[in-house]
Amino acid sequence: MEGIEHRTVTVNGINMHVAEKGQGPVVLFIHGFPELWYSWRHQIHALASLGYRAVAPDLRGFGDTDAPADPSTYTCLHVVGDLIALLDAVVADQEKVFVVGHDWGAHMAWYLCLFRPDRVKALVNLSVQFIPRDPRNKTVESMRAVYGDDYYICRFQEPGEIEAEFAQIGTARVVKEFLTLRHPGPLFLPKGKGFGYPTDAPIALPSWLSEDDVNYYVSKFEKKGFIGGINYYRNFDRNWELTAPWTVAQVKVPVKFIVGDQDLVYNSLGAKDFIHSGGFKKYVPFLEEVIVMEGVAHFINQEKADEISHHIFDFIKKFQ
Repeated sequence: MEGIEHRTVTVNGINMHVAEKGQGPVVLFIHGFPELWYSWRHQIHALASLGYRAVAPDLRGFGDTDAPADPSTYTCLHVVGDLIALLDAVVADQEKVFVVGHDWGAHMAWYLCLFRPDRVKALVNLSVQFIPRDPRNKTVESMRAVYGDDYYICRFQEPGEIEAEFAQIGTARVVKEFLTLRHPGPLFLPKGKGFGYPTDAPIALPSWLSEDDVNYYVSKFEKKGFIGGINYYRNFDRNWELTAPWTVAQVKVPVKFIVGDQDLVYNSLGAKDFIHSGGFKKYVPFLEEVIVMEGVAHFINQEKADEISHHIFDFIKKFQ
């Protein structure tokens, strides 16, 4: 996209692709699944025009960043380690930066703020609220107990299984199915049934997603497959083990949280009650705002690009 610079930075032994634009205080954008730096294309332009330096990497396993073969190298410690090394490499002159995350990027942003609050001025997180560690139950076990084996995160656990199904469905179809998903509830992927629709049924793209956008995602996921991104899901329980020292720890940076009322995460696993009934604020004491956008689904930063850019700017400008 016009005016966006691209480079490769070596962090922790992997080559990380980074998209950048603008000058000024740094805003680190962290993407989710099945996304790339490209998911932030609108916000990169918007924040750069407002006097910020937007920095958006492809996380390990995604896009033009290396994808280590070992699934155990996709833990929260690995990913946060990559992000800290990236900041040290590209913005060494700024001790603290603004952080914006979505989906897995939001999940990793919470960990970043938990582990290294000294590097974060303020956080704007989208779609995925802070999820406190339950010391009694491993994460995937808890999900399976609530939703069963067909719940998509449970389906992602067996190495090679969901990848084979996605290969059969086709990269373009999988990308379109995820990005156009609008079911306000848990996602189920029964074995052999894909997303529950015939794979030759047409998918109408919403106004905010063009065929060119889809083609960009497809061009990258066809090179590496989905395995890198899926490996993040395979580390839920490993992350649970590694984060035992942070049980009941609070995220102590200023936070704004934005979610769509049609988001599958917002409508699953008690998220809505946790967000609005005091649990969220208990673990994130400097939570300043919760914005629920009506009629908006999971890929909120693309579906409501301009509004999200304004929300980010309105919040972070207070902390310069």
